[in-house]
Amino acid sequence: MRVAVYLPLLFPLLAALIARPAGERLPPRQATWLLTVGALVLAAGSTAVLGMLAITGLIRIPLLARLAHDHWSAHAAQSHDPAAFSTAVLAGLLLAVAAAMAGRLLWRRARALADCATEAACLPGRDQLVVVEDRAAEAYALPGRPGRIVVSTGMLEALDPAEREILLAHERAHLGHHHYLFVAFAQLAAAANPLLRPLADTVGYTVERWADESAAAATGSRERVARTIGKAAIAAKRTRARNRQPLFGFLGAAAARGVLDRLRPGGTGPVPRRVTALLAPRRRGHLLSSSALIVLLIATGLCAAEASHDLESLLELTKRTVSRG
Repeated sequence: MRVAVYLPLLFPLLAALIARPAGERLPPRQATWLLTVGALVLAAGSTAVLGMLAITGLIRIPLLARLAHDHWSAHAAQSHDPAAFSTAVLAGLLLAVAAAMAGRLLWRRARALADCATEAACLPGRDQLVVVEDRAAEAYALPGRPGRIVVSTGMLEALDPAEREILLAHERAHLGHHHYLFVAFAQLAAAANPLLRPLADTVGYTVERWADESAAAATGSRERVARTIGKAAIAAKRTRARNRQPLFGFLGAAAARGVLDRLRPGGTGPVPRRVTALLAPRRRGHLLSSSALIVLLIATGLCAAEASHDLESLLELTKRTVSRG
């Protein structure tokens, strides 16, 4: 196996460097699609080459060759494959860990979606909006058939009627555009390859930005959406201090980790970054960020194809050696 087989294992490192600039500079919808697809392609590429490397180790084991009725020559594989056997063993172990982590996440996500659908179906009434009695300021969307928007009385009391419409428009965007699927797919890719965690985290941010922009388009004021986010954040911070309940939904899951301590525009947390983006001119695109990620995806596909060709050639060589013998 030549050097092409190792490059898809390194490309996620470069993608991780591109992820946050792409999330900040691209329009949120474009960034979400590009980062989610990119994470899946990079995870598939790295998993595929790990599998190919593991196969080069398996065909070097004489016992397996005999069990397969000498369909290949273990000695020929050892002689003609430049990759070390220890590399193949390590690749096999990493592949097993990646499969276990991805399977675990898939199981947890499936259970979470089933729980959300059940909870949405069990909520009182038939309207999309459900108001719950709770002093904690909360608002979140529950995917299901139908999807529901849950808002606490504490959040409604903190906002005026126009701001409530902004909040509802934000949550409707989450449901209408199926944002939970983008987040789930990005997290699945990160489970298979932890180097892709920055891409998954950025997708969590860009879906919130996407919903922010949808709310701004629905209500006609990006500045008003920014003020509403800040006002809701302050209310949530106060009620969380009393009730010690995490906040998800309108302010994003990261709000529960204390990022609201820096609410000023220009802060480093997700909420201040969203406010800053809304107060700035709308993004039209960023050619460098999108092009760099697309080039990485194309290179991943080409390298995986080249590695597959090398593996096929190696297997053919071992078979010819057996036939001559």
